[in-house]
Amino acid sequence: MTQTIELPIWLFVLILLFAAVTALSHFLLPSVRWYFRRRLERAVKKLNERLERPIEPFKLARRYDMIQRLSYDPEVTRAIVDYASEHDVPENVGFQKAQSYAREIVPSFSAFAYFGFGIRVARWLANALYTVRTGPENDARLADLPKDATVIFIMNHRSNMDYLLVTYLAARASALSYAVGEWARVWPLSKLIKSLGAYFIRRKSRGALYRKVLARYVQMARDGGVTQAVFPEGGLSLNGKLMPPKMGLLSYILEEYDPEAREVIFVPVAINYDRVLEDRVLIAADQRGDRRFGGKVSVVFKFIARKIWLRLRGKFLRFGTAAVVFGEPVSLRTYAEPPSAQELAQDLMARIQDVMPVLFVPLLSRAVLQAEAALDDAALARAVNKQIAACQGELPLTAPEDFAATVRLAREHMEQRKLITQTDGGWEKTPDQIPVLQYYSNSIAHFFAQ
Repeated sequence: MTQTIELPIWLFVLILLFAAVTALSHFLLPSVRWYFRRRLERAVKKLNERLERPIEPFKLARRYDMIQRLSYDPEVTRAIVDYASEHDVPENVGFQKAQSYAREIVPSFSAFAYFGFGIRVARWLANALYTVRTGPENDARLADLPKDATVIFIMNHRSNMDYLLVTYLAARASALSYAVGEWARVWPLSKLIKSLGAYFIRRKSRGALYRKVLARYVQMARDGGVTQAVFPEGGLSLNGKLMPPKMGLLSYILEEYDPEAREVIFVPVAINYDRVLEDRVLIAADQRGDRRFGGKVSVVFKFIARKIWLRLRGKFLRFGTAAVVFGEPVSLRTYAEPPSAQELAQDLMARIQDVMPVLFVPLLSRAVLQAEAALDDAALARAVNKQIAACQGELPLTAPEDFAATVRLAREHMEQRKLITQTDGGWEKTPDQIPVLQYYSNSIAHFFAQ
């Protein structure tokens, strides 16, 4: 027992390293984690005091616990048994598959990442790129929502900026939980998005086990009061119009809903832009008849570099207005009988369509497309006025004395993008840009008699 043992230095260092890791994992790290968790809980408590809708305990639960809860859910267990029988594999293989789906779906929400980083970035970027306008009743409609209800924002999907805009505008109410597609499943973006409370979905998955795991997570979040944001179109609009709704997430929300349990309230959200950053990529995909977006990283960096250069020279022109309008909230209990997913989706999409913001670039696009001759600035203003008179929707938000200046600013945006061309007689549509003009005109086309 007292004999001397010689060891190579590398082996001695390795033993010390394993001993240090063991000591940390068993003695120090739990205490450190407890200390920071207590501080986090106190910070969240203070944060909840200023939020209209406090962050739900479900959202703050440890990710590991949520994965376990989802994996051992009775309905998921039955789906695992069916999966094992269908694929002729042991049930533990099906269980591991379900756990991998759960790890993929369940977010790792961080209140610090969401409110300390995410909201600040969303606010800065939205206001740097756009003049952000909101509906006059937005704040009141959020403030009047029952505090104990599950609120689900139902939104049209025009641009990837939608996430930032609504996150920023709803920041005083609560933290939103988004369903995010495969585009965001790249490191390190996936880590950041999960820390902001988003959960990933496979839009094209047809596996029954995967669908059950996803459905149960959505239903647990619903029953836990998590404020969610859903894009029923399932993807970006390719032509500027509202796309037919898809039933996936809405059908999961409706499944096994108990009207006597926590109330579910839908808030229709209509979003429109004077400029959609991805417009030409979307139009090209629409013309091809597919959804393969051909954007290149080099093009993105070139676009950003050009805008920075314009900003440094004092010539940067923001991309016009981005408008978000909240429609009248509707409770799931108000339907005479539980609606089907299709009926609910169509009703909610109609509510979104009714409150779609009417902006000046779409109005001017419509006027230029209909014009038979070139229009000078005065004629442009008259043509837009004529469009507003024929519009059956909410009038654009602008003071009468600012009308001519606002039309002129919209014209400058369109001129900068070469959507219109100046001739001796005034301004007229650029022939090869007609699809872009049509794209913006389509966003408000439903307000005009056909």
